[in-house]
Amino acid sequence: MEAQSLVALPIVLALELSSGEAPARITLSRDEAAELAALIAADLHGLVPQIDQARLAVAGALFDTVELLRPGFPVWATLDELAKRVPRGHLDNVVAFGTHEGHMPAQPLEPEATYADGPMRLLPLSLLAPETLAAELSESLEVELVGRGEAGARTADWLMRTLGVRLEHVRYLSRNDLLAMTCVQYEHVNLAALWTLLEAALLTPYREETALSARGLALRYAEGKISVQSPADWLRTQSSEPAQRAHDLAGILFELRQYAALLEAHHLPVSLHSEHASATGAEHGYLLEVLGTLEPAYGAPALHAHEAPGLGVVAVTLAQRGDGGRARVLVHGYPLHSKALGSLVTALAERYGIPAELHALGRIVLDADGHLAAPSHALH
Repeated sequence: MEAQSLVALPIVLALELSSGEAPARITLSRDEAAELAALIAADLHGLVPQIDQARLAVAGALFDTVELLRPGFPVWATLDELAKRVPRGHLDNVVAFGTHEGHMPAQPLEPEATYADGPMRLLPLSLLAPETLAAELSESLEVELVGRGEAGARTADWLMRTLGVRLEHVRYLSRNDLLAMTCVQYEHVNLAALWTLLEAALLTPYREETALSARGLALRYAEGKISVQSPADWLRTQSSEPAQRAHDLAGILFELRQYAALLEAHHLPVSLHSEHASATGAEHGYLLEVLGTLEPAYGAPALHAHEAPGLGVVAVTLAQRGDGGRARVLVHGYPLHSKALGSLVTALAERYGIPAELHALGRIVLDADGHLAAPSHALH
């Protein structure tokens, strides 16, 4: 069976941890991975006997959903590539990859510690089947795993003993099952628009997709990237009274942070789309939109921090004092998490040659037209 004739059928072994449990480690050694692979092969044979005609590949590592559902499915792609290099017949056509001297055989198979504390751990598997068998085997797996996908008692017991955890459930899922489950989870927490974009990036990366968040922020996927409507632009479309507009903007900025964190976890870069900016920027942890140029006739610009209850600083505005003390906005910056605020302030201070001093406003400041702004009077 030549490597070129193999079709990969991605599967996952999902471990649902009991409350308060955490595995002592997130990778298995080579020998441990081989032991587990033998148990998995027996489980799958009991569900779909045709798997004996395919090659089972097992990665001895525990991942979070966000690590597996990334453009190009790099974990499965790496697992498939490594498995195809192993001569047919090796270990009865079951191949397993674990750590050697503390490292997995390829970087994509190394789980990230950042995502290691979730309640469900996922161990990636792949069946490499001949083209003539792949469609039939895939259909059988989809049916059998949904109805009878619970792992065998020996497999579950081995995992609990080896990882030192109690498990509520251990079951096999196809990648389609994992996609469907993730869709439901995101929809349940009002992130259906995020799923729309992620699904496009995963399954139809060549197509553009647009969506509207639950609070009304416009989002677009194209060419492997997500562009997000400028919060300041979104604010311009609102017509409620000022206090409500400021409150709603805080909600939009909270939502933006949610989206940015999850999209980063799924390895989808985020950029800002602005109808009114001369330039936009996306750095690690914050987004920028440039709205004006420095006017030498006016005073030196200053940095102002817009704040919202429970969220801290949600936006930073760089502005000069114009005629009559009116604020002339040059830049809006949006920290996507609290740790990015310092980097944002430093970057703007260095760019405009001013002290890295942030004037706390205690609220979100809007101008007379209801736009995001800076105070129109001198700060004391």
